[in-house]
Amino acid sequence: MRKSDHDYAKARHLRRQQTLPEGLVWRKLRGRRTGLKSRRQHPVGHFVLDFYCAQAKLGIEIDGKAHDMGKRSEIDCARDENSCELGLKIIRFSAPAVLQNPTAVAETILAVCKQRID
Repeated sequence: MRKSDHDYAKARHLRRQQTLPEGLVWRKLRGRRTGLKSRRQHPVGHFVLDFYCAQAKLGIEIDGKAHDMGKRSEIDCARDENSCELGLKIIRFSAPAVLQNPTAVAETILAVCKQRID
């Protein structure tokens, strides 16, 4: 599916408005010191993933309180199904889990990436 200028503009906006948990994870994933290239706020289909590793075809979502409200869980399920149809795997972490131990979350993400690549 072709990404529109709107998708890229939305992703740029989200990168500027990143949450504290997203920032903590990004500090651990950014750069090539991990051996993997990660992107933040990456458009995929009609959605923007918090983080994405193209080599592993892995999307990473950090779920804050908003993900527990209203129809958000339905939207998340639709996003995950859409991503799966595109051959991607999505893993989710709660914002409190990231705040509690961002290093462990980043290590889990890297382990899943490496597992999917091998």
